[in-house]
Amino acid sequence: MPVRKESFVQTLRAQWLGQQMRELREQRGYTLKQAAEFLERDFSSVARYERAEWPFRRGVVVSLLDLYGEHGQRERARLIQLAEDAWRTDRWDDDYDELVDASFIDFPWLESRAVHICSFDAMLMPGLMQTPHYAEAVIRNAEGAKATDFSVGKWLQLRMDRQRILDREPPVRISAVIDESVLRRPIGDAALMRDQLAHLGELLRRPTIKVRILPMSVGLHPGLDGSFVLFRMPKPYPEVAYAETLSGRLFMESPKSKRYADAYDRLVAMALDESESAKLIMTIAEEL
Repeated sequence: MPVRKESFVQTLRAQWLGQQMRELREQRGYTLKQAAEFLERDFSSVARYERAEWPFRRGVVVSLLDLYGEHGQRERARLIQLAEDAWRTDRWDDDYDELVDASFIDFPWLESRAVHICSFDAMLMPGLMQTPHYAEAVIRNAEGAKATDFSVGKWLQLRMDRQRILDREPPVRISAVIDESVLRRPIGDAALMRDQLAHLGELLRRPTIKVRILPMSVGLHPGLDGSFVLFRMPKPYPEVAYAETLSGRLFMESPKSKRYADAYDRLVAMALDESESAKLIMTIAEEL
């Protein structure tokens, strides 16, 4: 009887490792064919590794790092650890804190690859929908006493750069449930908030952007634990949930992300529909 082959679950760790190994190969000037010849394999095998269609084995990563001349202990440890954990779908912050920098599977990385981004925003406007003035006020508050024009400018540019995905092709779908209190919370002066709400109204005209407002009349709801984002990735990659707390960031793949997906669906059902939401946004803007 033939042995049944189990398919490899293409985790985000595997995708990230494949991308990192491809970029390293290209930086060092090697072709797929040259890498394959070194490994004594067909060049299509290396391509499958880099696309995460096949899981990189620890030995393969070690061999390629030798070929590419990557001898830095920290970088080698990071990539080898990813190869060993490529099958895992649990949160990675705790495990990789000592091995990776802030660029590892970070928020912009997920935004740029998702096909649908869903968020529940309990305190502030979604980052992809913030005006520059609104974003600057939020960033200055987050930076606190250590804020400088340089640091604020750097983070502001990053946030504005992230918004380029709204115009990408193929378009990414954006859906948000925003608590009514976010529309009424004074960030800066009245003019700043009017501009922000007007900007939000303009975004609602785009067919790929859907916003629903959760009215303050709703009492208990599944978003009381705080804001979160759900990244729906292209198949076969898993859905990813993101939540941020004072103690750090949490990224969760399926099946742990299902709790957030269920909460988001319930929030959508409890929120105003798109037409009612647009009217409420306009009403609050006029009140300002």
